[in-house]
Amino acid sequence: MRLRALLETEALGLRLLGGEEELDRTVRGVMTTDLRDPSRYLSGGELVLTGLAWRRNSADSEPFVRILASAGVAGLAAGEAELGDIPDDLVSACRRNRLPLFAVNEDVAFATITEYVVRQVSGERAGDLAAVVDRHRRLMTSGPAGGGPDVVLDLLTTDLDLRAWVLSPTGRQIAGAGAPLAPGVCAALAGEHLAAVRTGRRGPHRISIQGITYSLFPIRQSGRAGGPAGRDVRESVLSDWLLAVEADAGDWPAERLDLLQGVTQLIAVERDRRDAARTVRRRLAQEVLELVQTGAAPAEIAARLRVAAPVLLPGLGTAPHWQVVVARVDWEGGEVAGGPVAQSLLEEILVDPTVSGPEPSDRIAVAHAGDEAIALVPLPALSGDGGEDKAPDSALHADALLAAVREPLAAGLADDGRLTLGVSAAVHSAEGLRGALEEARHARRVAAARPGRVCAAGHHELASHVLLLPFVPDDVRRAFTARLLDPLRDYDRRHRAELIPTLEAFLDCDGSWTRCATRLHLHVNTLRYRVGRIEQLTSRDLSRLEDKLDFFLALRMS
Repeated sequence: MRLRALLETEALGLRLLGGEEELDRTVRGVMTTDLRDPSRYLSGGELVLTGLAWRRNSADSEPFVRILASAGVAGLAAGEAELGDIPDDLVSACRRNRLPLFAVNEDVAFATITEYVVRQVSGERAGDLAAVVDRHRRLMTSGPAGGGPDVVLDLLTTDLDLRAWVLSPTGRQIAGAGAPLAPGVCAALAGEHLAAVRTGRRGPHRISIQGITYSLFPIRQSGRAGGPAGRDVRESVLSDWLLAVEADAGDWPAERLDLLQGVTQLIAVERDRRDAARTVRRRLAQEVLELVQTGAAPAEIAARLRVAAPVLLPGLGTAPHWQVVVARVDWEGGEVAGGPVAQSLLEEILVDPTVSGPEPSDRIAVAHAGDEAIALVPLPALSGDGGEDKAPDSALHADALLAAVREPLAAGLADDGRLTLGVSAAVHSAEGLRGALEEARHARRVAAARPGRVCAAGHHELASHVLLLPFVPDDVRRAFTARLLDPLRDYDRRHRAELIPTLEAFLDCDGSWTRCATRLHLHVNTLRYRVGRIEQLTSRDLSRLEDKLDFFLALRMS
């Protein structure tokens, strides 16, 4: 807005004392001060309001006005409540420095002027930014990308003083204006957003973290914005991005909310572009997967892998090792297809730079078959002392993949969804890929047998009894553990004898009386008494390997 508009607003009670030729100056803000030197708080374009408390004598006016003029303020409005008429020395100083001067009637509060200016300036900024956003959207829709989400987030910061970040459903920061958010804050924001979406709460969703309020806006892919009537939210909740704004949008006017909606639509265009860029990698994964599952010759699979390797790891000089990751999303009732959801989610999990290396987006090739999503992950091979390839240090680990994303994903899965994930060992040839796929699938079944909404298992867990336990029917597991452990639990409940902890420690110490007694801080005779009581209650002999193994399995299945 311009100074002339303020003068023409009767409710503000302003009277021009000098600077009529400067009334077309733009007002970008307002500041109230009675400091003798307010320069540190000025950035230019302000209307400065003052009660003249800084003025002790006529010599003070010239330095004060010179400071304001040097800072580039738009104008000065002085209140008449303190001194009555505005001093002539102040009027003269403003004329010499070409600074417009207004007198504020004593009946008009500075707060009234401040509120009016802020409202007008904010509205104009929002309108200007809306036009920029709309122009940027048209450019991105019809031609090459206009700089990605960071460009429009920078606009929000410079024009509306709003800091904002684009986050994935796992809490990974995709874009942002200003300093990055802490990982814990990102995870909390994503978790709150997913929980709110699952419960059907109306947005924008608000959350306060460490005394800072954030407002959360969904970013829905433009191809399905709004979605068909009756669309199940579970089809998209684990794949949609979100916009986190450092502000409380609870009392925002409709115009500003509409502007943020336009921003989310603009970012959705960029999301569609990124998804389109994954099409080639998805097709490669699908082709390799079909060859592996139909029993194609290793030479044919190897040829396809040679095509895939440069796409997934540009500049790779030698043949990579490969890992297979299998994921599955299951919803209660089964009416929502889990395959596409698992594919989108697995792509997001593998793009995490803390897990997948410096350029993770080029390493993602995920297909889906039925309710499964299957990822082929190339790993640069390391050369040994003799020139032979060694398994890479960058191999993926099941626990690491889910460590940072478990909390937000659990919120999105709510009470009716599960994500299970299995990771194979690294293999260095096409011949090993079929075994890696089966290994990853077995590991995922092990994960599925565990409690929790988000579970993973790796290939290293398939080399022992752990592989067998998940496939024992539940009724057999219950009967087996009850027969061996219920007598001990009942005895512990009545006598607080700690027989179960003693049994666990005894087996963990491989039946060594001395080591077990030391671990439990018991005398060896006391330990012998407890073990004897265990044998008496269960009719088993802990010196026999078969009975030790039965107890060990019962404890693992309980």
